[in-house]
Amino acid sequence: QVQLVESGGGLVQAGDSLRLSCAASGRTFSDYAMGWFRQAPGKDREFVAAISWSARSIYYADSVKGRFTISRDNAKNTVYLQMNSLKPEDTAVYYCARDLSRRRTIVPRSRSQYDYWGQGTQVTVST
Repeated sequence: QVQLVESGGGLVQAGDSLRLSCAASGRTFSDYAMGWFRQAPGKDREFVAAISWSARSIYYADSVKGRFTISRDNAKNTVYLQMNSLKPEDTAVYYCARDLSRRRTIVPRSRSQYDYWGQGTQVTVST
């Protein structure tokens, strides 16, 4: 099966930055949109950002617009999430996921539209 491995999480102070990485297996990584989701204790897993297979389309949750940047390096089978100006409310386990359909024009925002998920990486932002 496809494997996704997140890394880069940690404990930081409000206002600091982190860059998360998601390394993916599979020869056809470049053919799929990739997304980032997060889940805080007691809350549902929520959409953070996604990038289309072509990188022509990128979408962000309103809560992270202007602060987070999603990107991908197909040569390295890796998707990134650059997180700046971190806030305590960004504290969560962050997951990357792969779109269930190959080369879709749309960029999925719903959990149900992703079929493979990483194990997650913890991000904790102190005040």
